[in-house]
Amino acid sequence: MSARKAIDILLVEDNPGDVRLTLEAFRDAQVPNQLNWVTNGVDALAYLRREGAHVGATCPDLILLDLKLPRKDGREFLQELRADRALQHLPVVVLTSSFAEEDMVRASESRANAYLTKPFDMDSFVDIARSIDRFWQTISHHPPASSQPGAESGIR
Repeated sequence: MSARKAIDILLVEDNPGDVRLTLEAFRDAQVPNQLNWVTNGVDALAYLRREGAHVGATCPDLILLDLKLPRKDGREFLQELRADRALQHLPVVVLTSSFAEEDMVRASESRANAYLTKPFDMDSFVDIARSIDRFWQTISHHPPASSQPGAESGIR
């Protein structure tokens, strides 16, 4: 079995407590990762486009996206991401406290790859981290960076 590749994750989350829980869940699940964090959709797009303070940012393997964010919420971010040819290929898992059917439908219509509600206990959060790792390492297949849209612009 080959060594597990660390998952480069962009967490788009405005609640520092949820950021801490996410970090702890991935640590407790022993998931190799590089987690970067921004607090809103405007900063997330700047990060992905390597603008301003994010010039040296790496392109993430996965985006974990909260929906209720300041400046540009998760719904608006997801729509803009999917409209951007250089970024639309990035996998997005919505990780939110919303159980609203309307949010689930809108996320699906905006081509979110998955919709997960934030768990209420740490064990469930660790289970989510393990599931993401298992999916990423064993089930999901990823094309080489050179064949990704935006590769010519250095996005990936």
